[in-house]
Amino acid sequence: MITTNTLIKKKLVIAVTGLNAIDSPGPGVAVIRAIRESPEFDLRIIGLNYESLEPGIYLHDLIDKTYQIPYPSAGTESLLHRMKYIHQIENIDLVIPNFDAELFSFIKLREELEKMGIRSYLPEMEQFEARHKTVLYKFGKKHQLMVPEDRLINQPSELMKAAEELEYPLVIKGKYYDATIANTLEEAQKAFFQLQAKWGLPIIAQKFIKGTEINIAALGDGKGNTISVIPMRKLYITDKGKAWAGITIEDPSLIELAHKFIKATRWRGGCELEIMQSATGIPYIMEVNPRFPAWIYLTAAAGQNQPATLVRMALGETVEPFRSYEVGKMFVRYAWELITDVGEFQKISGTGEL
Repeated sequence: MITTNTLIKKKLVIAVTGLNAIDSPGPGVAVIRAIRESPEFDLRIIGLNYESLEPGIYLHDLIDKTYQIPYPSAGTESLLHRMKYIHQIENIDLVIPNFDAELFSFIKLREELEKMGIRSYLPEMEQFEARHKTVLYKFGKKHQLMVPEDRLINQPSELMKAAEELEYPLVIKGKYYDATIANTLEEAQKAFFQLQAKWGLPIIAQKFIKGTEINIAALGDGKGNTISVIPMRKLYITDKGKAWAGITIEDPSLIELAHKFIKATRWRGGCELEIMQSATGIPYIMEVNPRFPAWIYLTAAAGQNQPATLVRMALGETVEPFRSYEVGKMFVRYAWELITDVGEFQKISGTGEL
């Protein structure tokens, strides 16, 4: 038996995005924590940030160096140019993007990045587009998956018809993030304008399903096989609908649902299924997030370290599917004041590096 002391660790430079750790946190910090827990790797972690106040930038025990990258709206060429610069300095082995809005660019650039020596483990563009919020209902019908009926809204006047067909309350969603429950036309219109200003059109009006909120973190190999599934029931939810506390649960129907989704899509990489389980036990897929969730560290605590497993898969290793996990493992988020020096803030703001 090989012990941790005699294990030959793989030296890797891994770049990770999603370093914000606010009330609607990005997955980056949790992904890094999980990977660092693996005894297999000798790591240098490179943070990729968008804004100078993303807390992960200043967590120097987790992140060795941070570089600012252009917003997704700047286009793929800007991102490629920046990644070439960072790669010349850091010699990156693997990049793990963690925001929905940036995945399009990273998927488009996958071949270019691989030619440079930067690996990734992302879904194909067809898979990425198939589970998008704007087409999820059609996807569900095609693959016999329960998805609430919805309407795509491009102007406020369309909300009245949507409400007549779907009934109140309505779930009003942005095309990338955020959702609001509207009980009246006025509330729906207010949500429409707020989400339009933030994420653009279309806005999604979705039928409200009453039940228990459950999230499923899953990892697929791109061939239809499910490597890992961890279902989590939300115990405390913020006003943004984010889980601030959760617990791993045992429910064969949820495991089966994740297997069915990954088999239907041949999903490659990590994903999160947002589920509303009705009072009769029917699991409705509310959203499919095409990356790890912010609570992904719980998978490591429960015995299926999905981020570390993704790293192994990205390196071309054959990975056997997990068969069990610890039920009743809980997480509770907390906030504390991270103290740094204004000089660090000025450096990342002025030079784009820290």
